[in-house]
Amino acid sequence: MILSCQNVGKAFHEKQIFKNCSFHIEDHEKAAIVGINGAGKTTLLRILTGELEADEGIVVWGKDVSFGYLPQNAQVEGDKTIYDEVLEAKKEVLLLEEEIRSCELQMKQVSGTDLDSLMEKYTRLTHRFEQMDGYSCRSEVTGVLKGLGFTEEEFSKQVSTLSGGQKTRVALGRLLLTRPDLIILDEPTNHLDMNSIAWLETWLANYQGAVLIVSHDRYFLDRIATKIIELDGGRAGVFSGSYSDYAVKKEQIRSAQMRAWLNQQQEIKHQEAVIEKLRSFNREKSIRRAESREKMLQKMEVLEKPTEVRDDMHIQLKPRIESGNDVLSVEGLAKAFDGQALFSDLSFFLKRGEHVAVIGDNGTGKTTILKIINGLVDADAGEIRIGSKVQIGYYDQEHHVLHPDKTIFEEISDEYPALTNTEIRNVLAAFLFTGEDVFKQIKMLSGGERGRVSLAKLMLSEANFLILDEPTNHLDITSKEILEDALNNYTGTVLYVSHDRYFINRTASRILELEGGALTGYQGNYDYYLEKKAQLIQAAAGNGMAALGQSSPSGAGTPAAGRGAVAGKDSAAGRGSAAGFAQAVGIRNGASSPASESALKQDWKSQKEAQAAQRKKENALKRCEERIAVLEERSAQIDEEMALPEVCTNVARLQELSKEKAEIEEELLLKMEEWEQLSE
Repeated sequence: MILSCQNVGKAFHEKQIFKNCSFHIEDHEKAAIVGINGAGKTTLLRILTGELEADEGIVVWGKDVSFGYLPQNAQVEGDKTIYDEVLEAKKEVLLLEEEIRSCELQMKQVSGTDLDSLMEKYTRLTHRFEQMDGYSCRSEVTGVLKGLGFTEEEFSKQVSTLSGGQKTRVALGRLLLTRPDLIILDEPTNHLDMNSIAWLETWLANYQGAVLIVSHDRYFLDRIATKIIELDGGRAGVFSGSYSDYAVKKEQIRSAQMRAWLNQQQEIKHQEAVIEKLRSFNREKSIRRAESREKMLQKMEVLEKPTEVRDDMHIQLKPRIESGNDVLSVEGLAKAFDGQALFSDLSFFLKRGEHVAVIGDNGTGKTTILKIINGLVDADAGEIRIGSKVQIGYYDQEHHVLHPDKTIFEEISDEYPALTNTEIRNVLAAFLFTGEDVFKQIKMLSGGERGRVSLAKLMLSEANFLILDEPTNHLDITSKEILEDALNNYTGTVLYVSHDRYFINRTASRILELEGGALTGYQGNYDYYLEKKAQLIQAAAGNGMAALGQSSPSGAGTPAAGRGAVAGKDSAAGRGSAAGFAQAVGIRNGASSPASESALKQDWKSQKEAQAAQRKKENALKRCEERIAVLEERSAQIDEEMALPEVCTNVARLQELSKEKAEIEEELLLKMEEWEQLSE
């Protein structure tokens, strides 16, 4: 066991963040903590690492367990180069290497027993060096830095000259190379591009130690996590499997809880009606019985109504008018900054209703393209044409379209003066801003809150062409799903930049990849892009394409020819067999056609056999009907058991019952088919 979290609870300013939180992390396990913003995910990590003290409960670590923790936006400081800073993670190996070199120098100057002693020490040191993969130490550092998006030219840059995101990547690289028993990462993908995220996924999935991650990146979680720890409503739930497995199980539990609540509400109403009827009899005995039922009802532990799925935020994106078929035309677009070309001669077109995602590494110019289209940045060359009746709605990842000194209420009312105070409050409430929250200044809001204000303005714009720059940044998983549903129901055109692969997979109908200053188009979602990109890389390698080119003409014809030959042969054989059979039957029929009347009558033995067969069929039908009744009764019992409060929160028991239910349904289907045959 790596660590055990037992009944941990934490509150801030009398607000309970979570309570009775329990789970454990085993050796080599890959676990993820999920939950909405404010659920306490980062707080829980800080308690586990000892940065924060829990109000209740204990955290127990395994003996001699080491861990490495990377908080959100963690950064390194100092004047070392990127390479030297990350190499510092291998300090023990480097010191060992220095000791080995020292031994080698000393061995040249001694002899006899001193040399024997040094040789023995040298053997021990080199053996230890090999165990610590010392010979691959520097190549490992290079591999991690490249995986995290640094080029070899950048290795010599001083850490002090880097941006915040780059410093976080350096801190991540250094942590990975320490290789502790447990790696704890809080939103590790925030400052990584797609290639770096994919590299990190592979690295963590193959890591021999355990991993505990907080992340809103569902694609990332699906690739890595084998256990999900959910913080919901102040409680922790543990689910085995990937994020997708968790989502399915979570919905099953929520449905079971809803059924349990509905059944209990029905039972309460029934008991109240019985109590009222007993009292109406106005007899001492009936009143006593009513009072007895009332006491039972008061002792009943009333279940809380489960929250509806994603009912906390409401986005409806509706164009006010329909645009023309040609929405956007971009031809020969070019842009450079400080003499450094971002891209040149870019051309692409958008038709009405398309949902297009622009992807690519950080710094390639994706956001710049959106800003040029919106007129916020001038192009160096090229032409942009906006189609007929096109109305643009723009979502800026930096939220520059918001005014920092205005309140949330003023931000909406100034932009849409025709809205009444009540209408503005209703809109803001749909984006989780209620009460006095609407009078907060924009500059005082978190990134997620600013994102919600921008989404509110976008919804009110009623634009038919949405241009979105990283719309899922700072949104929790629930809010992302709400936005995904809104975009999928949106009939207008969408052009967006995003690193969220799950989001792209759900919402994009076409992908434009910006790489090396050029655009490559892929018709489909992110999964299709990955598949097609892999094919193109393989083709570019040459070997696969050459083999395909040689075998394709004959290969394309051979299967078809083979299938045709086989089909023709089978058909001929079939026709021959059928003809032979018909001929044989004809001969037999011809031979028996002048049969006498006695041959048409069944003898006593045949009648008995027919009666026995009939009884056998009737008994089988009866047994079938009885089995169906048993199965249906058990199915109903399972439904009732799954609705019980003590069962609907027991994941293991729910899985057992769900499996049994599925087996029953499968057998029921077979039995009903059997019943139909027997009934005929």
